[in-house]
Amino acid sequence: MALTKTHKQLVDEAMAVIETVPVAEAIRLHTDPNTVFVDIRDPRELEREGMIPGAVHVTRGMLEFWIDPTSPYYREVFGSGKRFLFYCQSAWRSALATHTVQGMGLKPVAQLEGGLKAWKEAGGPIATYAPKAK
Repeated sequence: MALTKTHKQLVDEAMAVIETVPVAEAIRLHTDPNTVFVDIRDPRELEREGMIPGAVHVTRGMLEFWIDPTSPYYREVFGSGKRFLFYCQSAWRSALATHTVQGMGLKPVAQLEGGLKAWKEAGGPIATYAPKAK
């Protein structure tokens, strides 16, 4: 089977039409009550690497369902009117996620340049992941 697009092409296409926030600006936005950081990584990554303090965790596979108010999985945080800053480890999945939610009409949205890796390298705060009890 020959693919018509590679993952790199998909990421490049997304990057061309989404906003990417430089890590230094994102660190300043971390205390902004009108900005919500959204971590789309797998829970195992959160356990291993930690996460940005206060970030909302949404696995990539549930993202569209949590954002859509007609979905039984909808989360009210996405109806707050705040700015959403998506991130993953290296800014590939977050580019695709940001592009998807932008296409769904969620706004304002952006992604963190360089992902959590760049955040850590810049000295951004990290919290230990603690899954919520069900």
